[in-house]
Amino acid sequence: MPAIAFLPFEEWIYFIFDHPAAGPEWYWTDDAPYWDAPARLTTEYVTRLFEDPVPALTGFTDAELNMGLNYLISPGLGEHMLCLDDCSVPIETRVRCVRSCESLFRQLFLPRCSPHLSHRDEPGASPLNTVCYMWWDIMPVYGGSQQGDRRALHAAALEAMGAILQMNSVACQESALHGLGHWHTAFSEETERMIDAFVRSHPHTRPELLTYARGARCGCVL
Repeated sequence: MPAIAFLPFEEWIYFIFDHPAAGPEWYWTDDAPYWDAPARLTTEYVTRLFEDPVPALTGFTDAELNMGLNYLISPGLGEHMLCLDDCSVPIETRVRCVRSCESLFRQLFLPRCSPHLSHRDEPGASPLNTVCYMWWDIMPVYGGSQQGDRRALHAAALEAMGAILQMNSVACQESALHGLGHWHTAFSEETERMIDAFVRSHPHTRPELLTYARGARCGCVL
């Protein structure tokens, strides 16, 4: 498989997203190229995309965005997010990258995801709902070998999930609850506080989402 060590930002966008969404996925072919750029460049590109996604992603379908974003953040696929654990990148830069997820949700998922619950497999959902729902489950935010780095990155991720939980979108709220449910074991106090605040401030939201929130509060999510 050919390695790609550099592309201009616009060409990198096409490398990630400009593929037929009907499948089979392009990245499983034997001769598929793979991204092998320095971690600093990868962090720069990911952060730039997440902070201002609309200009870069205009023209792509929801299905294409779903496949591209899943490739981008999944361990074992694009491997881009390994940059978050690379100590050659300043921790402030990596923290900014994690925080930029909030901008991506606000500018892309909030307006484009449909009001369907993915954990219930509700029919008619936008293809983009899938990666939105799985975001904090599959994106690796380990923090590398330095304890201080881990604390900073984890705090940034929890902060982003808390902000996403307050967005006026069933899909975004469900994504944040899904992530907080998975993070409950390691961060029970923080996740319970955020979920309790959500339940109190959204008494009239869909009963199914409130039930899911109560499950997430004790780490009971799939």
